[in-house]
Amino acid sequence: MKAPINLLKKALKNRQTQFGCWINMASVIGIEVAGRAGFDWILIDAEHGPNGINEITSQLQVLEGLGPSAVVRVPIGETWVIKQVLDAGAQSILVPAVESVEQVRGLVAAVRYPPNGNRGVGSAISRAGRFGNLADYLKSADEQICLIVQLETQAGIEALDDMLAEDGIDGVFIGPSDLAADMGYLGDFDAPSVQKSIAGALKRISTSGKAAGILSLKDSETPTHLENGARMIGVASDVLELNTALRNKAQSWCDRK
Repeated sequence: MKAPINLLKKALKNRQTQFGCWINMASVIGIEVAGRAGFDWILIDAEHGPNGINEITSQLQVLEGLGPSAVVRVPIGETWVIKQVLDAGAQSILVPAVESVEQVRGLVAAVRYPPNGNRGVGSAISRAGRFGNLADYLKSADEQICLIVQLETQAGIEALDDMLAEDGIDGVFIGPSDLAADMGYLGDFDAPSVQKSIAGALKRISTSGKAAGILSLKDSETPTHLENGARMIGVASDVLELNTALRNKAQSWCDRK
C-alpha cells in the first residue's frame, strides 16, 4: 500500500480555495470539535502553542477520518523537528520565518527521502508508515508531502521570487502580524504599507502557480485576500473564537448584576 493521498495538496494544486482553523490549545477534545465543524483544514500550531511531539501525534490521530486535512506548523525549520513530525503522520507542514532560497532548499531536502533529500528512513517503526503496514510508503511518501513556507519578514518578501522558482514547495503563506512588526508596525498589520506588501506578495505567489496562503481572522479582509489570489486561508482560531464567545456571554449576563 502507498502513502495516503494528501487531499489538501491535491486541492491546492487544482487551485481550489481551502479555508482552515488554527489550533493552539493542544487539546484533543478541542481539536475534535474543530475537526467536526466543517473546515477544509485544521492547523496544529507547535510554534505558538504548547504542542510537543506527543501532543501533535495525539491530535493527528484525532483528526484522521474526520474530514479536514491536518497541517502542522513546526516551531522551527530544523531537519530533526521535521523528521519527527513527518514520522508522526503529518503530510502537510508549515514552516515559519523562512527568509531565503537556501532555507527553502534545506526544507525540501528535509521532507524527501534519499537520494532526493535527507529524511531519515524509519517508516517501519513510525505512525506515518502505519508501523510497517504500508509496504510502498517509502516509494510514495515524497509525492504526498505538502510543504508550505511562511514569510514573516521583509527579507522573506524580498527573496520571494527566488523561492517561487524552486521546485518542492507547494505554497507560500504570509504571516501578517510578524511582517507588520518587522516593518515597524508592531500590532498594526492594517497599516497601508503592510497591506500593500501582503497584497503584492499574494499576487506574485498566485501568478507563479503555487498556492498563496494567509491567516485572515477579520472576515471583512478575507474577500480582499481572495481577490489577490489567496487559496489557503486561515479564518478561525480556537483561542480567539473561544475567548470572544465566552467574553460576550459573560458580559451579557454578568453586567446585569
